[in-house]
Formats: sequence, C-alpha cells, structure tokens
Amino acid sequence: MNIRCSTFQLLFSLLHSGRVIPACAALAATALASAPLNVYAQGDAPQGRMITSLAVAINPATHKVYGVNEDAGTVSVTDERSGATREVKVGNGPISLAINRLTDRIYVANTGSGSISVIDGKRDEVIATVQGEAHPYVLAVNETTNKVYVTNTYSNAVTVIDGATNTAWAMKVGSADGIAIDSVHNTVFLMGYEDPNIRMVDGATGAASKVAVGAHLWGIAFDEASDTLYLAHTGTADIVALNRQTHEVRTLPVGAIPCAVAVNPVTKMIYVANYGDRTLSAIDMVTGKVVATLPVGEHPQAVAVDVARNRVYVANVHGNSVTAIDGAKNAVIGSYAAGKNPYGLAVDSSTGQVFAANYGDPSLTAIDGPLSADRK
Repeated sequence: MNIRCSTFQLLFSLLHSGRVIPACAALAATALASAPLNVYAQGDAPQGRMITSLAVAINPATHKVYGVNEDAGTVSVTDERSGATREVKVGNGPISLAINRLTDRIYVANTGSGSISVIDGKRDEVIATVQGEAHPYVLAVNETTNKVYVTNTYSNAVTVIDGATNTAWAMKVGSADGIAIDSVHNTVFLMGYEDPNIRMVDGATGAASKVAVGAHLWGIAFDEASDTLYLAHTGTADIVALNRQTHEVRTLPVGAIPCAVAVNPVTKMIYVANYGDRTLSAIDMVTGKVVATLPVGEHPQAVAVDVARNRVYVANVHGNSVTAIDGAKNAVIGSYAAGKNPYGLAVDSSTGQVFAANYGDPSLTAIDGPLSADRK
C-alpha cells in the first residue's frame, strides 16, 4: 500500500520545486531532519499524484493481468498465454483494483469519478458502475463473503459492495489509507497513516474495535496461518506485528522508511521494502528476527512473493527496475528492467510471470526475469 496526497506530500513537493517522488517519498518528509537530503532529491521524479501499489493484479485462474492507466481512464488487460492486450474504459482516474478470483470480477477504484467499475473477467467489459464516496482509494475483496471494501480519501466511511448485486453502502468506521482482509474470521483491518490505532471491523455486524500500535504506519499484510497483521512503521524503522485474537503488539526492527510488506505463508517469512536505505529485510515469522538485509534498487516501493518458487520481487521506483531474490538462499538473483518508475507488482505463481505497474509509460510491463527459462 502506498500513500495518498497529504500534508507530508505537500511538504516534500515544496522542498523539491513542485516535484515529488511518488508514494513513500511523502513519508520521507517526516525523516528529513535525520536523513541526508541528497538521498531523496531526484531530478527526474514525476509530478505528484495519488498512487497505490494495488494498481496491478493477476487472476491466476485465467492468467490475465489487470493494470490501471490513470491518465487514460482505462484498465489494461493482458493475456499471459497469447500476449494479447486490450484497454477497458472505466471511470476517471482509476487508481487501484482488486480481483475476486472465484467470481472472476475485477473492481476498479476511479478516484476522479467517485465510482467503482466492475469488470467481467470473461468478457473483459464493464458490467456495472457503483457510485461510492468521493475519491475512492484502495480496495480489498473478501472472496468468502463476496464483499468488496473500498477506502475513501478524506472520508469517514468505507464503501462496502455486495458482489452478488453490485449494491453499495457506507460503513461509518473512519478514514483509512490501508486495508487488509481476514476471510477466515470475516474481519476487515483498516489503517490510517496519521491514526495511531488499527481498526478491526466485524464484516458481519460492522462493529469496530481499536488497538493502539503507533502512528505513521504504511504497508499492510495479514497472515491467516499465524492470525497476525503486519504493518510497516515508517517513522521508527520497524514493523508492527499484531495478533488478531490476543491484540498482542510486537515491534520488529528493519531498515529506514519501511513502506511495503509481503508474507510467504509457506516458508513463514516476512519481506519488508525499506524505501530510505534501498534494502529488503527478510524476517523469520516464528522468531521475529531479521535473517537477511539485502541490497535492492533505488527507493524500493513494492514487494511481491512467488510462493510456488520461493522468489521475492521488489519494485525500485527510481531505479526503473525490479530486483529478484532467491528466498531459499536469501540472495539477490539480479535486477531486471521495468518501465519508468515502477511502483506496483503482481506475480502469477502458476507461471512465474511478473508484471509491474509504472508511474510513467508504459503503465504496465512484463518483467523478463530469472524464471524465463523455467517457463519454457
């Protein structure tokens, strides 16, 4: 998950003559007092706008890749098997998407239209447009209940969509930037960057409870096997591990400005992209210890795991590259070209194919990575 436009992004843009580094750069503004300025100053940084690493997703059942194209108001659809690509017109300013693999429906948050487009994955056509709150931001799907949850920037509500009827209602649980789903217990986790509390919402009743974890959180992932929520704590260079049942909170030290988290439930490893020092922290989920700190590219922005092959991929937003890591050896395999300013990643674990969402053109690129030979 990555950051919305905020006071922090405004501050950072002023420091760099109206230009900003996307996403986690806004968080870096809180650390300027202790970090060298030249670490963050990037002359080729694109103009600031709302983005999120949930800009690309893959349905492994159909081997189709979906990526937003915010400027064009479209979603790019790529068939991995044939290589064919088409553009599906959605609303204004599509910013994020999520897939219900069971129903083969793709949900797109159109921040400029205040709407959510519903795409039928069989025909790759918009079959419904759901009106929500102003400025929808990120989405998450509970495939068990067939419900879709949408956060809304500068709103005190989360939009809930019934996937069976495409009807929507507002759940008044406060503003949120990040979202994660526990489908086993029908729990929705909501995170706000400036909110020191995590909200846990009962998906059946809408009742919400809070757990204090500290402010300035970014990056969120839930591991159902351990019943634990992991959050990147940008201001203190650690991640927070929150047990859903006991509400126990642990902090695990990582690198500077951690902003993305991914879990490999098979190997019981956690991976954290550290935007501020160009590293990836590999953490043993059982012991809570960092077992490796690996160099990646310039300003890592997103992280994704190929569970089947035990590979980890990191999008380097200012390196125009994706770093591949062997999870078994905790070793960097190599760096591979992406589009301009990659900020989101998706992996098809059945094929090993990796795709990156880019801030610049093209908006979606396939990564010719280390598994190319394996797929032949």
